[in-house]
Amino acid sequence: MSDNKPTDDELSGTEQPFVQHLFELRDRLLRAVYGIAAIFAVLAFFPGPSKLYDYLAMPLVKALPEGSKMIAVGVVSPFLVPIKVTVLASIALALPWILYQLWAFVAPGLYKHEKKLVMPLVAASTLLFYTGAAFCYFFVFGQAFPAIQKMAPMSVAVSPDIEAYLDFVVTMFIAFGVAFEVPIVVVILARMGVVTVVQLRNFRSYFIVAAAAVAGLVTPPDPVSMIALLVPMCLLYELGIIAAQIFIRHTQAPEEPPAPEGASNTGS
Repeated sequence: MSDNKPTDDELSGTEQPFVQHLFELRDRLLRAVYGIAAIFAVLAFFPGPSKLYDYLAMPLVKALPEGSKMIAVGVVSPFLVPIKVTVLASIALALPWILYQLWAFVAPGLYKHEKKLVMPLVAASTLLFYTGAAFCYFFVFGQAFPAIQKMAPMSVAVSPDIEAYLDFVVTMFIAFGVAFEVPIVVVILARMGVVTVVQLRNFRSYFIVAAAAVAGLVTPPDPVSMIALLVPMCLLYELGIIAAQIFIRHTQAPEEPPAPEGASNTGS
């Protein structure tokens, strides 16, 4: 009488690869954390958390009335907020290293034509996110904060809280960084076959309306900031349509060779 219970040998062939994947994932996550910690250690000494916050607050401080300064409402805010800025800056600077660890983990399971698609998209999405955040800091803040200060009543003393400012800045960086990912989304949707390039062109007018709604929601209440987000999103949408055509053409799966004649008769 045969025993139908699986033996240890039968189970080892299925469990071992899964355990190896877990070990690999753990190692990749640890390497990503080590990269963030190394950058944090450097930033903590130079330029230092306080100096980093000063750099971050510079666009607002320049727009404040002469003699005005930001305030700290919380008891420990003057210490914790600069540390938060240093942590966030470390994660932002380590983003290419983090994405590389993610790529190294999934790459062995991808086909050659899939690798041609994923790696350029990872690199492009990182660059676009940085570009969006930099555009927000150097251009949008420089235009929006002076406009907002001019709208303040004469009876109000403008002294923003440092923690509230940090929350606002992080939200804006994420909003602009994600908004600048429009070409990546367009390429992925077209490559997956969800939409065609022709449909993307026909959807252009609807996208402009949707982009205007998003720009109105995420930007400060001034027309300069709204236009500063709307125009790049529309231009990036057009760039995404062009990039989608290129990616679709160069990342197709290779055609399988035709089966030799008589192959179906083998073994008959």
